[in-house]
This record gives sequence, structure tokens and C-alpha cells, in this order.
Amino acid sequence: MGHPLPPPKSFIFPHFPTFSLAFPHFLFSLLLILFSFAALSAAASAAPTTIYDYLRLHDLPIGLFPKGITEFSHDPSTGYFQVLLNQSCNAKFENQVHYDFNVSGTLSFGQIGNLSGVSAQELFLWFPVKGIRVDVPSSGLIYFDVGVVDKQFSLSLFESPPDCTAVDSSDSDSVSVFDDKRRFANSKSASKVDFPFIFLS
Repeated sequence: MGHPLPPPKSFIFPHFPTFSLAFPHFLFSLLLILFSFAALSAAASAAPTTIYDYLRLHDLPIGLFPKGITEFSHDPSTGYFQVLLNQSCNAKFENQVHYDFNVSGTLSFGQIGNLSGVSAQELFLWFPVKGIRVDVPSSGLIYFDVGVVDKQFSLSLFESPPDCTAVDSSDSDSVSVFDDKRRFANSKSASKVDFPFIFLS
């Protein structure tokens, strides 16, 4: 018989226990990094990017403004906002609501104050809406401050942004009486005048 074979080399790797002990720390670090990226991504996606996002953030229904608003500004320190519509328009809820080209106000939780550029129709008259508020906790009602009284509506009417019909400037009945100054300034005969004249005979 030949010489006996040498014993097989040991398959015990001294470094393996070290690796097995370090691996959970590596895995934990990797998971922590992935979680951080996911959290940053979620935070970025949750940041308000539209005026409708800001309404949600202040617990207000997004249907307070018409569809398609892309131009707006908001100052988080004061709550002041401004939205620019393509043109003045009317939306139908229970009553007609008129939106001027420029709408501004102050956002706070559950309400809009110092509102400008919005008016609501009651019978045949238009009244400027000075503020909007919802009940907190919600009773399903929303209130429009039109100066003399608060108009009460169902909150469900404002769940989604409404279609807004462009106002024909030649149709004086469909345009808010509080929009006269702007319409006069935009007319051809007063293209360089930003306030109405009174002519005396």
C-alpha cells in the first residue's frame, strides 16, 4: 500500500466568526441608510406644492378654489397667500361664487381671513366674502363671512375644486359689482387709467 493520505485541511476559517459578528452591524447600518432615504423622500413628497396642498395643511377643503390654479405664493411666517387665475370666473355651489383674477388672504388653521377677490351671490346681489371658516371639531359646515351675516354651507359642497366659467365682461349681470374698478381699468377707453372717473354734465 502506498503512503496514507494526509489529513484533510481544516475548513475552519478563523476570520469567519469575526465576520459573522460584524455582519449584523453592517446590515443595521445599511437598513438605517435606506430608512433615512425613504424618510427624506416621503418628507419631500409630503411638502406642499400647490395651493390645494396648503388648504389641506390648514384643514380646509380644496374646493374653495377653482380647478387648475398653478400660480400662487404663500408666506409660512404670516400665512399670507395670493393666487392668480387665468381670468375672472364664476363657480356654482348652492349659490354663484365669483373669483377675481387675483385672490388673496391669510391662511390659519380652519379658516381664511382678510380674504379679497371672492364674492358670493345672494338673490340678485353680490357680496364680498371677507373670510371663510370651518367648525373645529367639524360639524360638516363651512361659513362665509359676507359682512352683514355668515352664510352657512355644507362642507361636502367643497370637497373638490369646481369648474369655473369665465366671466364675459360685456355681461354686467354675471360680473360682481365689486369688480367694476378692474373692468373699467381694462377697457380700451381707459387702458391707462386705474380708477373710474365721474363725469358731471
